[in-house]
Amino acid sequence: QVQLVESGGGLVQPGGSLRLSCAASGSGFIIRAMGWYRQGPGEQRELVAEITNTGRTDYANSVKGRFTISRDNAKNTVYLQMNSLKPEDTGVYYCGLQTWAPAPYWGQGTQVTVSS
Repeated sequence: QVQLVESGGGLVQPGGSLRLSCAASGSGFIIRAMGWYRQGPGEQRELVAEITNTGRTDYANSVKGRFTISRDNAKNTVYLQMNSLKPEDTGVYYCGLQTWAPAPYWGQGTQVTVSS
């Protein structure tokens, strides 16, 4: 069983920054990739950024150049540094963890609101 604990969301003005963290715990799992997904009101959950166990990263076009995903393997933790935030970045951000199981594990979500 895998547990994911997210932190770092909040309210920020446009142009501001936030840093999200997601720590994975449990036993008997091997991480293939960890990532952050965003779900806006009435929208589907979509990929924001992902980092694989080899360090390869992938970003949604809308966040390239503004967001940076990184990880601390020793702590099984992934971070998302979000800079130059825009109102359209608003949503619930979920941490997702891919193992070799068919379905990913999800965190509880953290709200990010970008508003003046």
